[in-house]
Amino acid sequence: MVRFGLTVVRHGETRYNKDKILQGQGVDEPLSATGFRQADAAGLFLSNVKFTHVFSSDLLRAKQKYGVAEGRPLADLKAMAKDAGEQCPSFTPPGGETLDEVRERARDFFEFLCQLAVELEQKEHSKPDAPGRSSGTSGEQFVFPWTNDCSEAELSSEGGGSSMVLDANILVVSHGAYMRNWIGYFVSDLNCTLPANLTKSQLSSVSPNTGISHFIIKLENGNLLKPKITCVCLNQDSHLVDVGTVNV
Repeated sequence: MVRFGLTVVRHGETRYNKDKILQGQGVDEPLSATGFRQADAAGLFLSNVKFTHVFSSDLLRAKQKYGVAEGRPLADLKAMAKDAGEQCPSFTPPGGETLDEVRERARDFFEFLCQLAVELEQKEHSKPDAPGRSSGTSGEQFVFPWTNDCSEAELSSEGGGSSMVLDANILVVSHGAYMRNWIGYFVSDLNCTLPANLTKSQLSSVSPNTGISHFIIKLENGNLLKPKITCVCLNQDSHLVDVGTVNV
């Protein structure tokens, strides 16, 4: 069995976040002063976690394209959706990326991460005298900083409490809209197990800037087609108590 951790963090606040202006691949806005403080706080929260791989957007603030709506106020997108007789969350402005296209990108990237974890596990077991997972020494022990804001019961049910043996522990820094679509794919397509206390509104909301979500993924016999995903925490933001949050 292959098992890996996946931590997803939204980028810090930008001036456009604060002013509710849409950002996509064509708008590369740097972090604001608050955004830098948020990033520092998230870094401190995760400072004791060892990651085997880190992936980040190539934009300054961390690719959902908003087409002609990029760089314009969120109110403009809502007005465009109303004129088209559609709801804002599902509306695609001219030149923009559809939700299905975003989800397809999310699916492709997740499958890449699963393949990466499988290859790491195979490489480890191909070494001479490699110990088996049943001995409790295969893989590496990773410690997680989850507090009472997270579902420690979920983490414990996966076999480790505050620590766990994993074949890989991956960090992804991304964008709010992409993350929401990715999590939607986990839940609707892959039947991700969610924390018992998670509400529907929490599930559908965009992560706060530098909000942290953590998942444990298990691949029985390295089967990439049937991953078992457990959400340990979603959009965790306790590290932002003294910093501030923005939800755009």
